Amino acid sequence: MKGNPGLAVVGAGVIGLAIAWKASAAGCRVTVFDPAPARGASWVAGGMLAPVTEAWPGDEPVLELGEESLRRWPAFAADLAREGFDPGLSLNGTVVAAFDHADAEQLGTLAEYLRELGREATFVSGRALRREEPGLSASVRAGLLVPGDLAVDNRKLLGALIDATRANGGTFVTEPVSELTSSRVRAAGGERAFDAVVLAAGAWSGGLSAALAGRVRPLKGEILRMRTRRGALPPPSRTVRAFVEGRPVYLVPRAGGELVLGATQYEAGFDTAVTARGVRELLEGAERIFPGIAEYELVETAAAPRAASADNLPYLGELTDGVFAATGHHRNGLLLAPVTADAVLAWLGGESPPKGTAAADPLRGSATDTTHREKV
Repeated sequence: MKGNPGLAVVGAGVIGLAIAWKASAAGCRVTVFDPAPARGASWVAGGMLAPVTEAWPGDEPVLELGEESLRRWPAFAADLAREGFDPGLSLNGTVVAAFDHADAEQLGTLAEYLRELGREATFVSGRALRREEPGLSASVRAGLLVPGDLAVDNRKLLGALIDATRANGGTFVTEPVSELTSSRVRAAGGERAFDAVVLAAGAWSGGLSAALAGRVRPLKGEILRMRTRRGALPPPSRTVRAFVEGRPVYLVPRAGGELVLGATQYEAGFDTAVTARGVRELLEGAERIFPGIAEYELVETAAAPRAASADNLPYLGELTDGVFAATGHHRNGLLLAPVTADAVLAWLGGESPPKGTAAADPLRGSATDTTHREKV
């Protein structure tokens, strides 16, 4: 990276914060714009780093990008830790549980697909899965062992990224951004010029870029946070993903006997209300997989809009002169934070971006797609 460029990062979720930390550590003068840093979809997340168990036929570019980012996660976490900020990475792996016969068939399809791709995932009986996680229900029909899919404490990570960015000289502006033009950012305090701008505003990105208008949409997700009580079973030792009569649910353990439940997904715009239906679905699904949760304390309910794209790939790359997109990460913002941050540093330094990012071209499928590709 040449000189000491001024970089604006619009959005302080995990993607924006990862970029801000990496860029400030590399010598950039970084300014982060967000009225509520770390309080969007990244705050309301399970923390799964799970490209393999998220995989499905037809989404091979998503799997490739996710695996590339997962390979970068240990070094990403170690670098944060060396600076004195623990991101809460868990290396315990993931299991997937199938509740009934139809769920087991679906899981078998996933297992066969992963086997054909040469990915590490072992299909086992329900009994074998319970030997791995004794708290699972006797009704579980089958399972998948995926040691390579990891997890991170999302809230610990967000705090670490904010502190690390500040420690490297980054500054935060808690004003909403109203407009991006070329390399300029307009907020309540006026317009400021930068050498480059990264748009990482999640579900709100479409409102700040004409190129992304209508192509990034909000997709509501809800989570519950639980805590074990005296006499109750401890949480699972690793992340448990499950299919319960066709509906997905996940249980992600946290330190101190906490457990995060999630997997609801609605087309509900920017609504952040937690619905009774969402709470009921999550509790019912989780209890059928891990019955001991019925004795846990419910300590928090929360909802936030994720930034969804049409094809489940994010939008990564140059939108207009001096403005780069890093948005549309859907359910995979935490997973894709390292590869996205490394891509931004590559763009700023005039270097080749990481493997898998080319498929995430932000102008794919847009009105300017053909023209853009002819130029490159």
